[in-house]
Amino acid sequence: MLANSPSLTHVCPHSYTLPSYHSKNCKLLLSASALSRFKPFKTLPSLNLLLQRNFHGRKFNFRALAETQVSESPQDALQPHSVKIPFGDRHILVETGHMGRQASGAVTVTDGETMVYTTVCLADIPNEPSDFYPLSVNYQERFSAAGRTSGGFFKREGRPKDHEVLVCRLIDRPLRPTMLKGFYHDTQVLSWVLSYDGLHPPDSLAITAAGIAVALSELPHTKPIAGVRVGLVGGKYIVNPTTKEMEDSELDLVLAGTDSAILMIEGYCNFLPEEKLLLAVEVGQDAVQKICKEVETLVEKCGKPKMVDAIKLPPPELYRHVEEIAGDELVHILQIKKKIPRRKALASLEEKVVDILTQRGYVGKGGAALTVETEPDLYVDDDDEDEEVVVDGEVDEGDVHIKPSPRIFTPLLFAEVDVKLVFKETTSKYLRKRIVEGGRRSDGRTPEGIRPISSRCGFLPRAHGSALFTRGETQSLAVVTLGDKQMAQRIDSLDGDDESKRFYLQYSFPPSCVGEAGRVGAPSRREIGHGTLAERALEPILPSEDEFPYTIRVESNITESNGSSSMASVCGGSLALQDAGVPIRRPVAGIAMGMVLDTKEFGGDGTPLILSDITGSEDASGDMDFKVAGNDDCITAFQMDIKVGGITLPVMKQALLQAKEGRKLILAEMSKCLPPPSKKLSRYAPLIHVMKVRPEKVNLIIGSGGKTVRQIIEETGVEAIDTQDDGTVKITARDLVSLEKSKVIIGNLTMVPIIGDTYRNREIKSIAPYGVFVEIVPGREGLCHISELSPGYLSKAEDVFKVGDRIDVKLIEVNEKGQLRLSRRALIPDADPLVPSTKQNTNAKSAPKKFTSVAKDGPVEENVELTKVKSNAPKATSKGNSEEDIVPPGKVVKSRPKTESKAISSASNES
Repeated sequence: MLANSPSLTHVCPHSYTLPSYHSKNCKLLLSASALSRFKPFKTLPSLNLLLQRNFHGRKFNFRALAETQVSESPQDALQPHSVKIPFGDRHILVETGHMGRQASGAVTVTDGETMVYTTVCLADIPNEPSDFYPLSVNYQERFSAAGRTSGGFFKREGRPKDHEVLVCRLIDRPLRPTMLKGFYHDTQVLSWVLSYDGLHPPDSLAITAAGIAVALSELPHTKPIAGVRVGLVGGKYIVNPTTKEMEDSELDLVLAGTDSAILMIEGYCNFLPEEKLLLAVEVGQDAVQKICKEVETLVEKCGKPKMVDAIKLPPPELYRHVEEIAGDELVHILQIKKKIPRRKALASLEEKVVDILTQRGYVGKGGAALTVETEPDLYVDDDDEDEEVVVDGEVDEGDVHIKPSPRIFTPLLFAEVDVKLVFKETTSKYLRKRIVEGGRRSDGRTPEGIRPISSRCGFLPRAHGSALFTRGETQSLAVVTLGDKQMAQRIDSLDGDDESKRFYLQYSFPPSCVGEAGRVGAPSRREIGHGTLAERALEPILPSEDEFPYTIRVESNITESNGSSSMASVCGGSLALQDAGVPIRRPVAGIAMGMVLDTKEFGGDGTPLILSDITGSEDASGDMDFKVAGNDDCITAFQMDIKVGGITLPVMKQALLQAKEGRKLILAEMSKCLPPPSKKLSRYAPLIHVMKVRPEKVNLIIGSGGKTVRQIIEETGVEAIDTQDDGTVKITARDLVSLEKSKVIIGNLTMVPIIGDTYRNREIKSIAPYGVFVEIVPGREGLCHISELSPGYLSKAEDVFKVGDRIDVKLIEVNEKGQLRLSRRALIPDADPLVPSTKQNTNAKSAPKKFTSVAKDGPVEENVELTKVKSNAPKATSKGNSEEDIVPPGKVVKSRPKTESKAISSASNES
């Protein structure tokens, strides 16, 4: 049968060959046009059914099982397999065959109690050829992994968070260089965190899991990859440190590579020298090599055959035709310095190449490419009988075999998409050749040259801080906004803590910055990644929260782009922070480095050529994109992507040292900024005052249900008052007047009163049955009990006092709750012993009588209230006298005998 015949090869870039039969379950890859050329096609019913569908003229490729298959035995099926692989100072458990058995590759990788499940799946039908590998990566941290649910209204995971997007990029970037060109099947990598113990981070584990899943799948690639994290704690490098160890680490480096080269690094550090970073990379590479060797052993046992026959590259003849037509013009076009004119000239030349090849009959738009090779026909072979030729339209009964026969010569046709792919590769080749042979780049610079730099601060008059940074044709408008804690960025993570970021940078890359019209909406993965890199580069230069209590937001709006826009965000952000008055530790700058790895191809000595401050075309045509940010001597952030098989440590060292020299030049140009940064707070920025109070006094500021703090905000006009459990109070205001008012109120609320202090002319705020509440200072009240209002008896406070009255009080007690007890009676002078007490005699039959005492030739003493006083003196014998001595009206009070005075004093004391 056809399935047992030799492999057929068809050079059309849209059709695919029959794979080599090293697998028992062989899969047949044929295009519609290829199958239609077999004359006795009707004898293959299963394949004929594939072509009966109407695809509206489009030619599709099919991946179908062969007609004859060998029945599977139990040993052939994928069996569960587990292996332990070294992962730093511990081992990880890799399992395959337990879950996701219908995927092309599926593994679960466990570190401690953190488990990551990763799958790789391929589309059956390939896409149209493209210069971009059709790989998509999705990483998701399931909240159930930490025993939680989503905090939103919908209790399920939604769109990826920024942290998950960053991990997707960490997985994608090292995988892409290992994929083979010419493979156009959609490839999807899914990675889920199924369990998280809070100790072992899952991001580096997910990189390794993805590398193992790809290695086990049918996806053709060069080598397995693995990823590790490297920390620096106490001068010691730690591979895959725990989250607790990372809290004290000076370095956070994520590295991925193969057993022989480095493919990707990314991380940030606190002003680390290049030498220490290189040592960390070396430690990480050793760990990656050990993992990759174990993975190769696992692939030998459980790996699937690769779909190498599905790889189709443009025919070599097409490269020759394109170079003949466009070679001379490319040399001149690549010397154009400006990006937009050069891009338009290249687009015009590309269209010209397609038209010329079409006129010559080499390009069939939308058609399949035809070959000039000998193509087999069908024949019948029987050792016992003479050879019988199969006539057109007739099929002899019996076995059908293949007979080689020459076909009519047809000119070779190329697809238009292949022409464009080859033109792009040719353009890259000529650009690299110009740099290596001539020593000059498109804009005339040497490999170490930096583009012209200009900067301007205070560009936006109402912003808290702004800077316009321009480097060549790349420009960033950086804007700084200062605010209080309410402006902080909240983060919802697996750790469950209500985290917030005091500093964050948001990067925006509109299509207008490259002169195009395109989509505008939510930030793309690229924007999130570039913004995070710039944010990490600027974070080490910021002051502590105690030194500068503001929340800082930096926006980087890219207004022009021709390479290295993320590093322009670092430079612009550093200037904008100074313009906003943020006391940064030191200014920083960023630079992007490129590389031409193979210089022998263009007459070089084979030494990799490092390029400083690369442009967009050099990034696309080069072999490396290495971004480094820092000051003159040290590094704060870095990111490297490789587009070839990887680089070695000596090449990386050379790139880091050349980047250091480039940063020095950029910082020198930034110091010439005109106008320079103001280095003081803008008058439009909010004012923040930080106070420290006793932690137990915080509740006094907040009040019941936040009543007190809201009242202070309403009365003073401040924007916000933030309190913390440690006694820190932050007051945010727009003007100094409202700030000072709130400071006085909070200071009075939280002051520590001293027993014995006297407060004069204080207002009564409220009256209760048991006393009155007096405001001794704004916002601070104390209770003056009814017994402390008057020296005498008082049944109701409202009979004598009302709200708004002002009295003098003295602090006599502070209880354990901080409540104040006041006394008015303690400030009233002692009563004259001649004037009886105002306390009523409850045994008296009638109310006290009031008399007016009149002195001779003197004023009248009004309303002298006399109380009945018991006397111990002997009773008078006069009938008119009683046991009570009452001063009659019209008489002047005279001194009494000593015995009587003693009686009055005794009675008074007894009362």
